Amino acid sequence: MTATLESTTNNGLSATLLAPGRSPEIPESDDPYGWLVGSWHLDVRHYRTDVRALGLKGEVHFAWVLEGRAIQDTWIMPPRELRPTYINRTQNMYGTTLRVWDPAIGAWRVTWTNPINGQHDELIGRRVGDDLVQVGRHADGTPIRWMFRDITPDSFRWIGEALAPDGQTWNLEAEFHARRIHAQQHE
Repeated sequence: MTATLESTTNNGLSATLLAPGRSPEIPESDDPYGWLVGSWHLDVRHYRTDVRALGLKGEVHFAWVLEGRAIQDTWIMPPRELRPTYINRTQNMYGTTLRVWDPAIGAWRVTWTNPINGQHDELIGRRVGDDLVQVGRHADGTPIRWMFRDITPDSFRWIGEALAPDGQTWNLEAEFHARRIHAQQHE
C-alpha cells in the first residue's frame, strides 16, 4: 500500500529526520553551523564561470537532523518557483549536504551530493578565525575548499574553490551571497 504525503510527513521521514536543535552531545563551542538553521535567498555570482550578468537566484535551507547530531541542507538553483521552466543543466543544482560532528577528530565530516550532475564531495569542516572552512576532495581527487565568509546573523558569502594542477592556485568554482529569509518575508 502506498503512503500518502501527509502520513509520510507526519509519521515518517520528516518526523524521524528533523530535530528541534543541537544534541547535548555536541558542545556549543564545537557548533560552528547551528546559526545557519533556517532558509536563505541566494544571489549566484559564480557557478563554474562568472554568472553575475545572468542574475541567477537560488535558495538554501538548513535544519538540525538525526536527533541533533547533524546539520543537513538543501541547495537549490534556480529556486523552486522557476524550476518547471528551467532547462539549463549546467546552471542547475538540487543537492544536499550532511554535516556530522565527529568528536574523534574534533571537526565536522561533510558530504555533498548533487544528483543533477553526479557531483559528490567529502570534506572536513571547522571554524578558522571568523570563517567556516571545509577542506576535502572532489570525487576525481582534486583538492577543494568551501568557505562561509563575511558571516552575519542574516547573511553570508559562500565560496567554493578547487586547487589547480599546479598545486598552488585556487580556482573559484562557485560564489553565492545569502540573505536570511525571515518569517514575515515571503519566498
